[in-house]
Amino acid sequence: MISRRRIPFLVAATVGLLFALLARFAFNSPLLGYGNDGLLTWSFLLLMPLALGALTAHFIPPGGSWWWRMVWAPFLNVLLFLTAALLFHLEGLICVIMIGPLFLVMAAAGAIVYALITDPREQQRDKTLVVAAFALLPFIAAPIEQQFDNPDNFRRVENTIIINAPAATVWQHIVRVAPIGAAELGSSVVDDIGFPRPIKATLSHEGVGGVRHATFERGVEFIETVDEWLPERRLSFSIVPNTATIPPTTFDEHVIVGGRYFDVLRGTYELCPLSPSRTQLVLHSQQRLSTHLNPYAGLWTDFVMSEIQRRILAVLRKRCESSPAVAPAPSA
Repeated sequence: MISRRRIPFLVAATVGLLFALLARFAFNSPLLGYGNDGLLTWSFLLLMPLALGALTAHFIPPGGSWWWRMVWAPFLNVLLFLTAALLFHLEGLICVIMIGPLFLVMAAAGAIVYALITDPREQQRDKTLVVAAFALLPFIAAPIEQQFDNPDNFRRVENTIIINAPAATVWQHIVRVAPIGAAELGSSVVDDIGFPRPIKATLSHEGVGGVRHATFERGVEFIETVDEWLPERRLSFSIVPNTATIPPTTFDEHVIVGGRYFDVLRGTYELCPLSPSRTQLVLHSQQRLSTHLNPYAGLWTDFVMSEIQRRILAVLRKRCESSPAVAPAPSA
């Protein structure tokens, strides 16, 4: 038996879940003209959870506590939808983690805005019209938003480390990277959310024009063509993902490297000798981000790229500091 006072909460959860699932399928449906782009619009990522929060507040009785009606109930509805998306393989773990904080904030905002513009003394019909407007808003805004192209945002991520080894030793370890074991690399949150670990980097020949093959787990490979070669000072290369080797199941469709939304364009190592036995090593990369929410998405791409680069530099430091000194390389 379900307590009568709990029925409104079950109704709010059911209506909220059905609405969110309907929106997810609608925004991903080519029949409505959205296609894959629909899930990366302001309309879906901001207005849909805003409407979900308003729906939740509408069905929760006003007699409940403010925190429950405005915050916790919308949060639970968002978590219910994200869990369903994972269980039914509608979204990958990477996407769920990235959009989760945004959905939680917007759902709470939707509940609060709904409460502010409605009066508990109003007739139920008036409040129903208000919540219906919230529910329709994402679908009305989406076709308008689709008229605008995704803006390109070029971002740079830089990591620095101090290595107690001469520049000649560091140089020998960066031009080619021997296979990296999981234990040597250590654990990281980026592994937990599904990003492949780096494995190794080979080099066809030294000097400008040399081709590095940077290999990651699960068949991910990047082809890196050297266009700057200054021994013991600077190694820079363009980056192109080898899409022929990357299985379609490795990444979520919205975070594919080299896809329409995200790409890694360049990588550079810079060495700065601090003393004959101490070197500062800088690794920086350039990425292209092309979404309607570049400022928010950039927080995640910057974090992931920084974490990958940090771990690579940590491996290089351990290897350099445990290697015998190498004679300086001849100038190119």
